[in-house]
Amino acid sequence: MNYRPDIDGLRAVAVLAVLAFHFQVPGLGGGFVGVDVFFVISGYLIGTLLLDELGRNGRVSLARFYLRRFRRIAPAWMVLCAAVMAAGYLLLLPHDLRELGKTVVATTLFAANIQFYRSAGYFDGAAEEKPLLHMWSLAVEEQFYLVLPLLLVLLWRWRKVGPGLVLVSAASLVACVAMTRHDHPAAFFLLPFRGWELLTGVLLARGRVALTGGAAHLAAWAGAALIGGSVVLTPAGAGFPGVLAVFPVAGAALLIASGGADTPVRRLLTARVMVAVGLISYSLYLWHWPLIAFGGLIWGDEPPPGLRPALAVASFLLAFLSWRWVEQPLRNSTLVPARWLMGGVAGGSAALIALGMLPFLTAGLPARWSPVVLQYASASQDFIQDWSRCSTASTGPLAGVEVCALGPDGPPELLVWGDSHGRAMKEGLDLAAAEAGVPALLIWRAGCPPLFGVSKQETAATRAQDAACRAANDRIMQALPQFPRRILLVARWSYYAEGAGAGRDRVNRITLADDAGSADPYVTAVARTLDLLAAAGKEVHVMRQLPEIQDYASAVVARRLARGGDVAPRMIETPRPLAEARAARAHAPFDAAAAAGAVGVIDGWPRLCDAESCGALQGGEVVYFDNNHVTNHGAMMLRDLFAPLLSRAARAGS
Repeated sequence: MNYRPDIDGLRAVAVLAVLAFHFQVPGLGGGFVGVDVFFVISGYLIGTLLLDELGRNGRVSLARFYLRRFRRIAPAWMVLCAAVMAAGYLLLLPHDLRELGKTVVATTLFAANIQFYRSAGYFDGAAEEKPLLHMWSLAVEEQFYLVLPLLLVLLWRWRKVGPGLVLVSAASLVACVAMTRHDHPAAFFLLPFRGWELLTGVLLARGRVALTGGAAHLAAWAGAALIGGSVVLTPAGAGFPGVLAVFPVAGAALLIASGGADTPVRRLLTARVMVAVGLISYSLYLWHWPLIAFGGLIWGDEPPPGLRPALAVASFLLAFLSWRWVEQPLRNSTLVPARWLMGGVAGGSAALIALGMLPFLTAGLPARWSPVVLQYASASQDFIQDWSRCSTASTGPLAGVEVCALGPDGPPELLVWGDSHGRAMKEGLDLAAAEAGVPALLIWRAGCPPLFGVSKQETAATRAQDAACRAANDRIMQALPQFPRRILLVARWSYYAEGAGAGRDRVNRITLADDAGSADPYVTAVARTLDLLAAAGKEVHVMRQLPEIQDYASAVVARRLARGGDVAPRMIETPRPLAEARAARAHAPFDAAAAAGAVGVIDGWPRLCDAESCGALQGGEVVYFDNNHVTNHGAMMLRDLFAPLLSRAARAGS
């Protein structure tokens, strides 16, 4: 195919948008749509190559096709992975190094997107802690390259290339929209739900769409507007890709379709600086994110002045070096014959897999760090629990609700209902129930208040997850007659009362609303819930929310100590008056109910606070893993708080 400088210019637009997003350029918060633009470009270029070969020969040489792909993509990402892994051995804590090693192995096997999908969840690490997170998109493309030639050959034999591509693309788009609501990580990371974006480019190639005249001008301006508008207006959050991805994909398609005509937009795209950035765009995409991630891991919340501009400059420098000395030479079949290339790729892949596996065999090489670093590093992972006694019903009154058995087997005599704070207490509750010989049940849902008749909208959740919270609570209400007489409510009450997190997670926001349009949905929901439970004959107990250590995160403290930095007191403790003020409004309706004898209260504050402060370190042990969840060790330390509730005397009325 003929060289298209406008496509290199479009590559520049895509990669600059991604960089703007990752470097947090104000006003360009939707820059992540640059990845979608890349997908369309890749689909168009690969589709053109394969369809041209099918047209000439009636078949595709898979060996030649895959050799081209390896020449294009393998050398640069292999060098990157080796460099990142070397940096990881020097800088990363044991768990972080193990996760990086896992990603290197997955990347080498073209499966990084699957790994990130499988690890996604409420307690998943932040994106900035994953130096190779951006490799998910490369894995999607690699998987597409494996599937597309086979799909085209099959459709070619059936003489249904156009209709077949339309059908597969439409099915992928519909699935993407549906899955964005029901399983956002799947829609974001997995090929079946991203394939329509790449197939849009293939359809352009199949139709040989090349607009001219007024149509080209209109399409070019429309395409630029769609991409520009998406970069500026698309919110970063759980609603993407879904329908929102249609806009940048359509914009990229329009710019490719009009790129052969002389339009002002084409002249901008073919400017020398745009083409130059486009030429190094692949290496620029590869190198920029690890620099950002390691910068954050090294300097944390206190980066030196000018760090991000320096990282941006370094990204361009490394991208140029990678393009000039890695990409270009190895694309040349004269300099590097096929057998040498494939031998190098095979050997390099084996070496990368070995490098990635080593942290698993050595528990992340903990000997690199001091005991105090390892203490906080271990706490950052001390939330992993045994879920062998948990299940989610597919039918019945509790369909879709996860239920965990606690203590010994038998008919439950206590129901613990909560959000992620209930989950954080699971190991302590389980041991307390076992010690008391009392079977119990735990029901929890992250970010979902254990309250009846209230809906929520949360910035950290999809609309489908918000709706599922209300639906689950409604089913719990209907199933009340089946539950034990004694019920314990455990939650991060201040999150729902105040509508936001605090300190490190203050950006997380939540809005409650009830059917009656109450001015204070939280207080109304608490009263409604206590009334409904009392009417159902339940004995209600509430655990006061444990104090928030607002500026604390165990991993952040560990990283600060690992690089020899000082840990300020605010990073591991919070003044007690501040913690009490934060929880006061949340606890008020429960305290009033307790004063009236309507509920029992379990209070862990005396165990975690003295007169002046509340701390993450108790008795020389780290008992919090983030600023509001206790570790499993912390939960077990607090288990005696539940002894009165679980005692045989307390069970007499059950």
